[in-house]
Amino acid sequence: MTGPRITPLPPEEWDDGVRDALGPLLPPDRANPRDAGSLLATLLRHRPLTEAYLHFNAHLLLRSTLSPRVREVAILRAAIHRDSEYLWTHHVPLAGRAGLTDADIAVIRTGGGASLGDEDLLVVAAADELDARSTLSDATWSALSEHFTEAQRMDLVFTVGAYHLLAMAVNSFGLGGDDH
Repeated sequence: MTGPRITPLPPEEWDDGVRDALGPLLPPDRANPRDAGSLLATLLRHRPLTEAYLHFNAHLLLRSTLSPRVREVAILRAAIHRDSEYLWTHHVPLAGRAGLTDADIAVIRTGGGASLGDEDLLVVAAADELDARSTLSDATWSALSEHFTEAQRMDLVFTVGAYHLLAMAVNSFGLGGDDH
């Protein structure tokens, strides 16, 4: 693919309705073309879909029962499964802020290793199973139950699934990197 298949909504087309559609995820002072970035600006080509998706995505990013660290392990692994360098690049800094080291992040990219703790490795294994089988084995569910509440296990499954979906959209729409 050469270049984007869908281009970001041009700044001159941003109006109050566009800014309102970003409301679930971005505060009003960040609902602008520069701060929204190319992904959100591209999604805005379909405003009702964007608003619906961002309500769901805002839960995963801002109100999930998962810790930021666990959330980012799951998101990074989903980005790897869907070959989304765009999502990987955008979530590595978030993972660092959530406490993951460069060594941890390198291990997440490859799928396992000594630098990750048991809980992180379990999240990687769960994300791998969800990718391979679209379900979790009884053994993995039981192991997750030792570390996570029922709500957290639900948030984990939905986080992996949502980021598979988002990666498919990013890859299909031809989004490249942007400067934030």
